[in-house]
Amino acid sequence: MKRVLLGLILLSVTAISQAAAPSPPGLAHVEASGKPDGSIPGWTISTSAPAGWTADCCTYAKAIGVDFVIYQGDWTGEPDRVMVLNVWPRKLPTLAAEWQADQKHYLQHDPLAKVAVFPVSNRAMDCHGLLYQGTDHIDDAVVFCDPGKAAGIRFSWSMTVADGDAQRQQVTELFQRVIENSAYMKNQSSSKPTDKVGQH
Repeated sequence: MKRVLLGLILLSVTAISQAAAPSPPGLAHVEASGKPDGSIPGWTISTSAPAGWTADCCTYAKAIGVDFVIYQGDWTGEPDRVMVLNVWPRKLPTLAAEWQADQKHYLQHDPLAKVAVFPVSNRAMDCHGLLYQGTDHIDDAVVFCDPGKAAGIRFSWSMTVADGDAQRQQVTELFQRVIENSAYMKNQSSSKPTDKVGQH
């Protein structure tokens, strides 16, 4: 759940300047990276963000305790329509265990909420999406991804949208594209944190 995951303070974040595959037309290539941490290799999560949206790892994202945010317009501090990346050390045995634990936590918070599968597809790794429809009329889409055992991490993308939002369908489709274009790469960089955003 995005509103729960925002409270997690995870691995330190950097961004690197390595070459990456071009993004589809109309999208911007963005990257978030973390330094090696014990037995966990350094990592880079890259994706294609909607053109005109802002990607941030080290100002607003750091302030709210997440690894990366992608948002449109001015930063308001509100979670609505903000795409959030969280990365954490791999501890639970399976990806299913991750999303099942999250679902259990959400329903403890809102027992009358509805939970449905959020459809996503990523050719590079296993991902599973959930759509929480809360009794507060706020929906949270959360997608858990597993880049593989050697990576030592798992991550999620999440976004909150009001169920009455007139642009709900459009924004949801943009969110799905961010997930579908997400890729993992092992990273040994130790550079200072910076945002890497490139238009292709």
